[in-house]
Amino acid sequence: MPALDPGRTALVLVDLMERLVALPLAPRPGTEVVSAAGRLADAFRTAGAPVVHLRAERPNVDRQPPGSGLVAELVREGEPVVVKRTIGGFQDTGLHELLSGLGATTLVLGGVATNLGVESTARAACDHGYDLVFAEDAMSALTADEHRASVDLDFPRLGTVAAVSAITLDGTP
Repeated sequence: MPALDPGRTALVLVDLMERLVALPLAPRPGTEVVSAAGRLADAFRTAGAPVVHLRAERPNVDRQPPGSGLVAELVREGEPVVVKRTIGGFQDTGLHELLSGLGATTLVLGGVATNLGVESTARAACDHGYDLVFAEDAMSALTADEHRASVDLDFPRLGTVAAVSAITLDGTP
C-alpha cells in the first residue's frame, strides 16, 4: 500500500468507548483494537495528520450508560470528538464539514463495531466522495462472522483494507 499524504488524510476512530470495547468482541478483543488504534493514532500525530474520534450517545435519555466515554488513552487534548446519535458518523454531526475543513480527502477508519458504526460511517463517507482505507486489525465486531462479512465482502468495494502495520504516511516510518 502506498504511503498516504498526511495533509489530505484523517484517521477516524469510531465508537472506541469504554463500555463497547469491554464487550466480548470478535475476531479480537477490545484491548487489541485499542492497542492497534493507538499505534495508528500515534503515527498520524507524528506525521501531523488529524485524528478524529466518534462517540455514540443515546438520544432522548437523561444520562448515558456508564462507560460511555471514549477510552482515555486514545484521545489527546485538542483532537476533535464528534458525538453521533445514529449508527453512522455523518448524519447531523458536522463530521463532513470538520473533515473538509481539515483538508481530508482520504479517511482511515477503525473502531467498533466493524459492521455497524464503522461500516455505516464508511458508506456515508463514500457517498461524500472520500477515499477510504480500513485498518482491519483496529476494528472488531460482536461476532467474527459479522466482522469478516464487512472486511471481506463490503469494505473492498468501498476502499482498501489493510493491516495497521501497512498504513504509513509520507515522512513517517
